[in-house]
Amino acid sequence: MLKANLENAQLKMQDIDLIAFSQGPGIGAPLAVGIAGAKYLAALFNKKIIGVNHPYAHIKISEHLTKLNDALILYVSGGNSQILIQDNSEKNNWYRVLGETLDIGIGNLFDSFARSIGLEYAHGSVLAKLAEKGKYVQLPYTVKGINLVFSGILTHAEKLIEKHSKEDLAYSLMETSFAMTCEATERALFLTKKKSVIVCGGVAQNKRLQEMLRIMCKEDKIRFGVAPDEFNRDNGAMIAYAGSLLYKKFGAKPISFWKPITRYRVDKMNEVFG
Repeated sequence: MLKANLENAQLKMQDIDLIAFSQGPGIGAPLAVGIAGAKYLAALFNKKIIGVNHPYAHIKISEHLTKLNDALILYVSGGNSQILIQDNSEKNNWYRVLGETLDIGIGNLFDSFARSIGLEYAHGSVLAKLAEKGKYVQLPYTVKGINLVFSGILTHAEKLIEKHSKEDLAYSLMETSFAMTCEATERALFLTKKKSVIVCGGVAQNKRLQEMLRIMCKEDKIRFGVAPDEFNRDNGAMIAYAGSLLYKKFGAKPISFWKPITRYRVDKMNEVFG
C-alpha cells in the first residue's frame, strides 16, 4: 500500500518529512500494529514521527475542507458521538466536549442493530439503504441535556424484530437517533451562540442526517458544513493533515515516546502535547 501510494503521488520516501499515525482511541491490537509500522518506517528511513488523536483528525480535515472556523462540531462515528467547541481560552486551542454519548456511539448503535437483524454486511451504510423503504415505528427517545443515550433504543428495537419489518425498524432507528442528535446539537448551538455547525466522522456520510442538520441550520440562520464522504470515512489524509498541524505547533518526539492510547479523549490531548 505504501509503495502504491508513493507511486501514485510520484514521490519517494526521501521526499517524506514526517510520519503521522493514529495513536488512539481504538482497540489496542490494531493501534499497536499501526504504531509498530510507523515506528519501523521512521527508524528505517530516519524520519520524524508524530501521533495523532483520531477524532482531532476528523475535526481538522473537516474544518479545512469546509472553510468554517470556530464552528460547533458534531462528531459522529462508529465508536463515538460528541458535540465540541474549540476552547479559545487555552493557549493551544484544544477542544472541549459539551455533550456526548453516555453509553455507545451512534455508529455502534447502527452496526449492532444490523447484526441483530442478520445483515451479512452489518454496517450503517447498509442499514441506511434498508431504511429508505421503511415507515416509522415509535422507539424510545432519550436526550439528557446535551448528552445522548443510545443503548435503550437499541434494546427496544431488538425486541420488536418479530413484530415489525427490518425496513421499518431500520428507518425508525435512524430517524429517532438522528432527531435526538439534532436536538442535542441545537441546544449546544443556542448555548454557545456559534454561527456555524460542522458534522464529521463516519456517520456524517449519512445523507438523511445531513438533511436534518441542514434544515436545522437554515431555520436558525447559521452555516452548515460537511466534508466529502472520502474525508469523513476513516482515511490516511486526515491523519497526515492533523499530524502536520501538530508538528508545526509542537515538533516531533522520539520514537520511544509513542505508545497506543486506547481511551484517548480529544479533550485530553494536552496530556500528550502539553
